[in-house]
Amino acid sequence: MNAALIVVAVVALIVIVILFAAVKIAREYERAVVFRLGRLLPEPKGPGLFLLIPVVDRMVKVDLRTVTLNVPPQEVITKDNVPVRVNAVAYFRIVEPKAAIVQVENYMSATSQISQTTLRSVLGQHVLDELLSERDKINAILQTIIDEATSPWGIKVSVVEVKDVEIPSDMQRAMARQAEAERERRAKVINAEGEFQASQRLRDAAAVMSLEPITVQLRYLQTLLEIGSNNNSTIVFPIPIDLLTALKQTLRPEDVEQS
Repeated sequence: MNAALIVVAVVALIVIVILFAAVKIAREYERAVVFRLGRLLPEPKGPGLFLLIPVVDRMVKVDLRTVTLNVPPQEVITKDNVPVRVNAVAYFRIVEPKAAIVQVENYMSATSQISQTTLRSVLGQHVLDELLSERDKINAILQTIIDEATSPWGIKVSVVEVKDVEIPSDMQRAMARQAEAERERRAKVINAEGEFQASQRLRDAAAVMSLEPITVQLRYLQTLLEIGSNNNSTIVFPIPIDLLTALKQTLRPEDVEQS
């Protein structure tokens, strides 16, 4: 009787071990790539509960969620021979689990290496100004090249972003001087434009005042009023404009030219 119980217990234990080895669970974001006697099964397993044949089947789980890949800093020489240090980030996910396991040994390492190589290659074809001002264009080029390179591995690269661009201190000082000179140029242009517009307005005002001479006297009195209100200690002795006009008429043309 005891021997029969032992046999039953052993058989039950073997069945439990077999079931434990055969029953597998894959999460919603996972797929199981199964090899049966070394041959790849047509379709991945999961998500949920599925069975494997112990000893015969071997399983490799693949995560289908988006992966954030930090591209290490790269030393790059731009097209205008400026050394910069650049790092980036890439977002990708696996769309074909079988290809990610069968076509490449380690898809994470392979994607990282192709990202580093592409980063150095693409940035070396652009000048520093383009690298700083046309970041979106460069990101799109990087995303297209890396996506095409990793597509046979069942990987879809959605976004590639250049994060930091480290510029040598000497180049930073040169760029600061350039920006300062550009600001000064803009200030001078704006000042000259203001002077030009002011001269046009003064010309128009002179044309209007020439039609009515009384406006000159009114403007003269307005100026005296402003001087008296702003500088209370200033004594102003106004000279009538008519007196100046009469004085000018009494002078001979020769005296006016000599003066």
